Amino acid sequence: MSKTPAQARLAAKPAGPAPDRAEIEAALAEIDYRLEDQAGYLIRRAHQRATLCFQKVLEGFDVTPRQFAALITVLRQGEVSQNLLGRQTSMDPATIKGVVSRLGAAGLMERFPSQSDRRMLMVRLSEAGVDTALAIIRRGKAVSRKILEPLTVDERETFIALLRKVS
Repeated sequence: MSKTPAQARLAAKPAGPAPDRAEIEAALAEIDYRLEDQAGYLIRRAHQRATLCFQKVLEGFDVTPRQFAALITVLRQGEVSQNLLGRQTSMDPATIKGVVSRLGAAGLMERFPSQSDRRMLMVRLSEAGVDTALAIIRRGKAVSRKILEPLTVDERETFIALLRKVS
């Protein structure tokens, strides 16, 4: 019985002696780099928390944060080109195409050619999409409150201002 490539890698013996831990520790001390203090790491952790809060608050609605953004933006805009929707929600063309396709398959969004430029795709919410968007937007602030719960009121305002600056 032959091994899979992953099994073969796990069964392989080390190529040589283990690296000297003292040298590694000395190099780490010199560099003074702590992953848990890095902006990217902390932003990723905060994103994980935000996603969890989103899922808890919007439990029962089968929408992702990107779909939420698309639904709310189209609710506010009415008919909008798919390209503009992508720009307004900070999604690249491939991502917004997938988001709109999934919302269309769920019966929440409709796609159709523009009257003025047949090459341009327009999107709008279906009746079910409007109902869903209005229901989830009512919970939108609760998502933010849950995410910001560990902060004081002053810290929340500062945090949001700093996020706007970084983004």
